Amino acid sequence: MKYFYSKTKPNILLHAVVNLENVISENFTEHGNIKRVEIAPPEQFLQTSLLKFNKGPVTKAHKHLWKTPPEKTITQESMVVIKGRIKFIMYDLDDEILDEVNVESGGLTLTFQGGHTYEALEDDTIVYEYKTGPYYGQETDKKWI
Repeated sequence: MKYFYSKTKPNILLHAVVNLENVISENFTEHGNIKRVEIAPPEQFLQTSLLKFNKGPVTKAHKHLWKTPPEKTITQESMVVIKGRIKFIMYDLDDEILDEVNVESGGLTLTFQGGHTYEALEDDTIVYEYKTGPYYGQETDKKWI
């Protein structure tokens, strides 16, 4: 990963460039069945991570919460499958399963509202995850289903 800062205001991050082979060599943090490398700093509005899964459940089902004013927003999330396959399990507004779809390498998921969870269908599945930010922590962002 390479970060590019302003020349006129050196403390302002302007851009980042990521090549998969470079990120895979980074130190992953482990959270259960997920190995994660954070790409974007938590205060940025575009949250980005590289995730690596082994076959099996990946996350607990959850939905994102609406933030209270002055920021009436909700975290929206997307995953791009780089390698492997995932099962994308979608939940309706009443927390009931809406549908399940297998997503192949090169595929993309988008969650605007409603809950979701993922299951890796192959070992060493790799995805890029994108979320709207900034990220203030699970207690203000998520509700487990």
